[in-house]
Amino acid sequence: MSDDNQIFIPPSFFAVYSDARQRLSEPIGVVRERYEICEDLANHLVGHAQIQHHTEVPVESEILRRIHAGLATPESGVSAAEAGWIVARLAELLGWPGPAPLPAAEA
Repeated sequence: MSDDNQIFIPPSFFAVYSDARQRLSEPIGVVRERYEICEDLANHLVGHAQIQHHTEVPVESEILRRIHAGLATPESGVSAAEAGWIVARLAELLGWPGPAPLPAAEA
């Protein structure tokens, strides 16, 4: 078994790539690769969010909203569903309340 196969992908990330019948919409290798990218990005954003919280934006939900807005652009390299997962994971890593669900127009 390769090391790649030992990476634990949480159910919340599988949901990003699953249809209503819980079938993956992409091969498991692609899902694993995207998970690693998204998890790394969430961890990388911890420091940025903490700096924002202590210097410019004291409201945690506003920081998460702004980060989500940045990730939701096509230039970010992540899908809208991945952007939502990254922000939820970031909130989890920071111990902050999770972001409120986005209205359908923003999702």
